[in-house]
Amino acid sequence: MSGHGTPIPMTSRKVSGLRGTANVPGDKSISHRSLILGAMSVGETKISGLLEGEDVIDTAKAMRAFGAEVTDLGGGNWSVHGVGVGGFAEPSQVIDCGNSGTGVRLIMGTMATSGISATFTGDASLCSRPMARVTDPLALFGARSYGRKGGRLPMTIVGAADPVPVRYVVPVPSAQVKSAVLLAGLNAPGQTVVIEKEATRDHTERMLAGFGAEISVEETSEGRVITLTGQPELRPQTIVVPRDPSSAAFPVCAAVITEGSDVLVPNIGLNPTRAGLFTTLREMGADLEYENLREEGGEPVADLRAKFSPNLRGIEVPPERAASMIDEYPVLSVVASFATGQTVMRGVKELRVKESDRIDAMAKGLRAAGVTVDEGEDWWTVHGLGFGKVPGGATVASRLDHRIAMSFMVMGMATEKPMSVDDGSPIATSFPVFEPLMESLGARVERVAG
Repeated sequence: MSGHGTPIPMTSRKVSGLRGTANVPGDKSISHRSLILGAMSVGETKISGLLEGEDVIDTAKAMRAFGAEVTDLGGGNWSVHGVGVGGFAEPSQVIDCGNSGTGVRLIMGTMATSGISATFTGDASLCSRPMARVTDPLALFGARSYGRKGGRLPMTIVGAADPVPVRYVVPVPSAQVKSAVLLAGLNAPGQTVVIEKEATRDHTERMLAGFGAEISVEETSEGRVITLTGQPELRPQTIVVPRDPSSAAFPVCAAVITEGSDVLVPNIGLNPTRAGLFTTLREMGADLEYENLREEGGEPVADLRAKFSPNLRGIEVPPERAASMIDEYPVLSVVASFATGQTVMRGVKELRVKESDRIDAMAKGLRAAGVTVDEGEDWWTVHGLGFGKVPGGATVASRLDHRIAMSFMVMGMATEKPMSVDDGSPIATSFPVFEPLMESLGARVERVAG
């Protein structure tokens, strides 16, 4: 599937008894960062379990364009021979980041403190997303940006030849913004300080420490204060990428709402800044169990067993949990449709500026499927109908958004009538094996002939 080519209409039909093992792809966040930090190290970084979706492949291509030697060894194994901090070469071609907001924002940060220029573009969805949230703090280092109206791609970044360290308070919870500033700080002299009032996923901090950067994290009255000492020599690493909790969300939620299901999802990363969905599902009454809890590469990991849960109840999701599950709200809203009572989600304004306006996209799709949804600028409420009472029967616009497409494919597994999306091709950006994996569990996800 390609998120940039011919639309692929898809339909999902009601099934029962999803069963088996769901080997979901590697974590997308860690995959991006493994390639980028490997490219900024001196020597060879070996990566296994890399997510080979289009988003991550686009980041691999970008690292090659900046001078790193990036080799696909097959079977999810990759090698990166890095050029060192500050060693990026100026790319001769435009950097196409496809659909990936994470990729483009992290790469912008990485090159913004080198004396080179680069032009970035992406697909229609990415070119509609705001970049000022990253280019504004990068300007404090001395970088300049020239883009379309509203700070949108295509955009050229002129890196700072003589960067200065910065102290930056992240205005909204965003791991992408935090990470872009930290990656820029790597090639700035002195100490760069990032303060976030609400904690977001901390893969960048963990991985920077693993690669040998001098970085500290302190909880203070100001918030979470991250201090990075610039211009280190990063050491290459051997990285085993845990499986992606955001991808695991789809087979897990499908099992919870589909009668007679029992699905095991092994080797899932349970970083506390990422596992908010699973906590929320348990609070709603979902039958989830963690098995074989352990630690791999500094990240907590477990095997997650999800079973059909017919007595789900609506809850109010704490707004402070939003940062740990921001990508999972679309599929959570599907689960909420099969719960009894209201599920209220607050503090989720970030969903308005993802690959699509995810609140609007999900609200329209759920309403078309017979579910009542209320919404505001930074909140929405799903009025659950209970198991076996969700009509379905709608065709939904995926809006070039992989999570919208997958969420409605999950919904169709338990609605009375099938659910369809106008274009399932964006799924390839993050979960290229979604269809065969779900079908191996017993789902009926079909491509519809044009």
